Amino acid sequence: PATPSYANGGGSGAGGWGSSWQQPAPKSGGGRGGLVAAVLVAALVAGGVGGGIGYWAADRNDSSTGSTTVSASQSGGDFKRDPGTVAGVAAKALPSTVTIQAESGSGEGGTGTGFVFDKQGHILTNNHVVAEAVDGGKLSATFPNGKKYDAEVVGHAQGYDVAVIKLKNAPSDLNPLTLGNSDKVAVGDSTIAIGAPFGLSNTVTTGIISAKNRPVASSDGSSTSKASYMSALQTDASINPGNSGGPLLDANGSVIGINSAIQSSGNGLGGTSQSGSIGLGFAIPINQAKNVAQQLIKTGKPVYPVIGASVSLTESTDGARITEEGAGGAEAVEPGGPADKAGLKPGDVITKLDDRVIDSGPTLIGEIWTHQPGDNVELTYTRDGKTQTAEVTLGEREGDS
Repeated sequence: PATPSYANGGGSGAGGWGSSWQQPAPKSGGGRGGLVAAVLVAALVAGGVGGGIGYWAADRNDSSTGSTTVSASQSGGDFKRDPGTVAGVAAKALPSTVTIQAESGSGEGGTGTGFVFDKQGHILTNNHVVAEAVDGGKLSATFPNGKKYDAEVVGHAQGYDVAVIKLKNAPSDLNPLTLGNSDKVAVGDSTIAIGAPFGLSNTVTTGIISAKNRPVASSDGSSTSKASYMSALQTDASINPGNSGGPLLDANGSVIGINSAIQSSGNGLGGTSQSGSIGLGFAIPINQAKNVAQQLIKTGKPVYPVIGASVSLTESTDGARITEEGAGGAEAVEPGGPADKAGLKPGDVITKLDDRVIDSGPTLIGEIWTHQPGDNVELTYTRDGKTQTAEVTLGEREGDS
């Protein structure tokens, strides 16, 4: 589909910190609410706008002509914050959340978020947060206590939009955040998001799970960019540029997702196009992100499950159509591949994967990528007006292509 832009202000072809990008116009869609076609996602990296807002706020405060100190009443006594409250969850999770600054060799970059994955110093975040620093750039992570560490990229998966970085000279007292089970999340569950919206580090917001299995495709908006795909958790917790890579927590403080994208409308503050939250945020389910992270730590390269067939990425509400020709003139159905062995042919339209309705090529990709190579799935497809099913054993592809 027409994949919307990342709001990183310094992504590929963006031209520097705080550079603007053109917000695509919303498009209507059918099927499951036009899930991919109508979701205008802005991946949440804050560029120069974040620093600008921070400076503006500080400047107004410092330039005031007078000052007033207000003290809380002492009659209220100590306020108890139980572990299950938002304040309790935030107090426990914040020390394990970091603000990431990534800068390319040419000085372009932005600010995002990450969280402690293990005691060895690995930090889990989004690929688009650290993409600028992959080849010869600079990367740092700052904890809420102000301690800042240089870091390096261990591995990154553009398709999944997941990356792992590692702190240099990591402290010995790291506390990894507890990972939850995103498969068990229910619509209506409470959520807590932590990040650095517009560069304002250590910000906590709350909401609920608004939907599950939401197909989302996003890119940096440049002509050469490749899309990332997810079957996302949707939340109405307020998340904005700079929240990317931060944890989405449940009411117990367990990580259930990585905040990655928002649907946004209109222009941002001061005429910029880094738009803010309208209550439609999307997170990569942690079950998927955990598997990707473990693979990246182990080999440095992502592994993708595949069916061995090219599908159309144009907007559709009918399903994922296998194209007549693959990329670069290759065959659309890989000879001897999973789809070929299952009897699929060019022109077939895939409408379901197991019990998931497939309304487009990007939706199919996102659903396939929730599985592992070697998994058996049932594809429902139409050919010449007739509906058929096929059992497919997923193959694998190593690395981003």
